[in-house]
Amino acid sequence: MLLPGVASVLGIIPVAAQRPPDSTRVFALVGARIYRSPDAAPLDGGIILISRGLITAVGTRASVKIPRGASLLDCSGGFIVAGLWNSHVHFTEAHWAGADTLAGSALTTQLERMLTRYGVVRVLDTGSLLQNTLALRRRIARGEVLGPAIRTTGSGFVPPDASPFYILPDRLPELRSPDEARTLVSRRIRDGADAIKLFTGSFAAPTRIVTMPLDIVRTATAEAHRQHRLVVAHPSNDAGLAAALDGGADVLAHTTPDGGPWDAALIGRMRRAHLALIPTLKLWTFELSRRGVDSATAQKFLQVALEQLRAYTRSGGEVLFGTDVGYMTDYDPTDEYRYMERAGMPFRHILATLTTAPARRFGVSESATGRLEAGMDADLVLLEADPATDIRALSRVRSVWRQGRVIYSKQQHEGTKDTKD
Repeated sequence: MLLPGVASVLGIIPVAAQRPPDSTRVFALVGARIYRSPDAAPLDGGIILISRGLITAVGTRASVKIPRGASLLDCSGGFIVAGLWNSHVHFTEAHWAGADTLAGSALTTQLERMLTRYGVVRVLDTGSLLQNTLALRRRIARGEVLGPAIRTTGSGFVPPDASPFYILPDRLPELRSPDEARTLVSRRIRDGADAIKLFTGSFAAPTRIVTMPLDIVRTATAEAHRQHRLVVAHPSNDAGLAAALDGGADVLAHTTPDGGPWDAALIGRMRRAHLALIPTLKLWTFELSRRGVDSATAQKFLQVALEQLRAYTRSGGEVLFGTDVGYMTDYDPTDEYRYMERAGMPFRHILATLTTAPARRFGVSESATGRLEAGMDADLVLLEADPATDIRALSRVRSVWRQGRVIYSKQQHEGTKDTKD
């Protein structure tokens, strides 16, 4: 931490008070403990230099020379990690409709409430109206809206007559044959999808799960892979999980507590298939509570999911952080972090699910994000407390940067709120 009075002598100002940086200035973030990656030792009182949206240096005071004229930002008492990913979100709530024409300030506020205030700089949308989400992405890219980088599947595909009961009367596109699967997947990619979502097991009714026929899963997956797209499978139960595995899916969108514990043979198959798992643990208590299930029963259901995650991580399986926000209306990810910790995941492993693992899985780790190193995008989160000692600190965010621009500041947010009040 900086000694009293040092900040004023050096002309350092609080990072949250700084205006969004332009493309030519050099910024020096000084005084925080820096977690450069899940595997690297932290740097105490470190320095990060940012210029033109990139990190140009990370190190100690002895190893990093701050250029003359750089803007010094006081991060003392804080903890910096790479910008976080949420690999399971939705933009389906009513307030996202008309993203091409909604006021930019309104969209920024909505993204802040759901994502950026929690340190999220990149997301995978696993089910929304494709063109509306692409419009939101374009406005973020143009700088009209402050928000995360978005990858999207568009609407998920379901088996015949098996749209999920919880979205009715809306219906999702159905795959009725291998030929139709090939055609519709190709069309979705042509229309702009970054990945494909398949409901390999779909809750067509509260007590009925329909499994997608294996030949349809295989054809849809083969077409997606031919066009260099990943496939995200929504399994619901063991049969849906088997269809995802046998069909060649890449990412499992949920654990499957409906199916009971995962045995060693199943986990071995998942590992050999290089399947990434998004646990969505908080979803289970949220959903059961919404359906009026008592707390004790919900906790037993959650415990099955915790054991599934525990078994998969012990086997070395890849895990991606995701919460299903947008469907789940409680946006706060703190409970998800706590549940992952209960499943035996230490801080550094959880950090990997938020940074290096999704960067690697989605093919951007070598060029852009996931670590705090020279040459990487300046995607980073300044936390108020140390997540290595209290995992809940991952939700206590002071400011968020994406490609060198502040996209969330707690100080500015609270100042705006006070002004409105």
